[in-house]
Amino acid sequence: MRASVLRDGRMVYRDDVPDPVPGPGQVLVAVRSCGICGSDLHFAAHGAEVLALTAQMTRGGGGMGVDLDRDIFMGHEFSAEILEAGPDTETYPAGTLVTSLPVLLSDKGVEPIVYSNTTIGGYAERMLLSAPLLIPIPNGLDLKHAALTEPMAVGLHAVNKSNIQPGETALVIGCGPIGIAIIAALRRSGVETIVAADFSPKRRELATAMGAHQVLDPAQGSPFDTAKPAVVFEAVGVPGIINDVLSRARPGTRLVVAGVCMQPDTMHPFFAIAKEINVQFVLAYTPEEFADSLRAIAEGETDVSPLITGEVGLDGVGAAFDDLGDPERHCKILVTP
Repeated sequence: MRASVLRDGRMVYRDDVPDPVPGPGQVLVAVRSCGICGSDLHFAAHGAEVLALTAQMTRGGGGMGVDLDRDIFMGHEFSAEILEAGPDTETYPAGTLVTSLPVLLSDKGVEPIVYSNTTIGGYAERMLLSAPLLIPIPNGLDLKHAALTEPMAVGLHAVNKSNIQPGETALVIGCGPIGIAIIAALRRSGVETIVAADFSPKRRELATAMGAHQVLDPAQGSPFDTAKPAVVFEAVGVPGIINDVLSRARPGTRLVVAGVCMQPDTMHPFFAIAKEINVQFVLAYTPEEFADSLRAIAEGETDVSPLITGEVGLDGVGAAFDDLGDPERHCKILVTP
């Protein structure tokens, strides 16, 4: 079958990938749509560092078990159609449209569907999913929109972790896909003052479309000179941002770090100590947040259509990775096998 794989830091098209075969508790699905995630771009550019840091974090416990010298499957924001079930597997009938937490369960254990030499992700014609984790896509929901359940759940998780209240002001720094997902979740949570900051005019427009009440260009002055946020969401992920927030934020501010910085960063603890700033780092989401995000998209509470700025086939994934480097052109490109 056809797939796009990471090889030597570049996405490469293949038409000779063996079809996956579902085992007990698994289903074979046809991928209908898969979003390109910023974490995939990070891994393509910084794969060795990601693996080294993961191994260090697990204290030599094996890390992610990915070999960069072999082809790597990716793609974890997907919608799909059930083709067939594995042996002794009770699940939804063939033809059912589904999405799922990006995790594959097998007799070998738990395999995240994120970066793997063996577990195929959404940048392929077909992949395996775990029957117990399937969530049917509500009738009538655009499969392209359903594929954005995963990134929207990331934004919802960040907002839930912040414990923000409707009357508090939120400042979102960085209006890429995760910042936009945070804005959408803030709006859905009833937050009355959402301020967003980004250098890109296109992303500021998108932030407004997704629910920001005010957008600011940091080139025209610090957002903290205009907004007086109780909660700051950092969704940039470059060195220096956290320290800048700590130095400019008001006493008692809550900082939620959702941006993934791949370089060592430096901060001065004095700012955080003197102002008693609470810093919360966040990752991913809970199963409940994933399901709630799908429901919100299906019921029209969250309109994800403004995020979709491009669509490619499996042979165009490599070019799409390059194109996503320009914030004036793209926010979210979908792969449609």
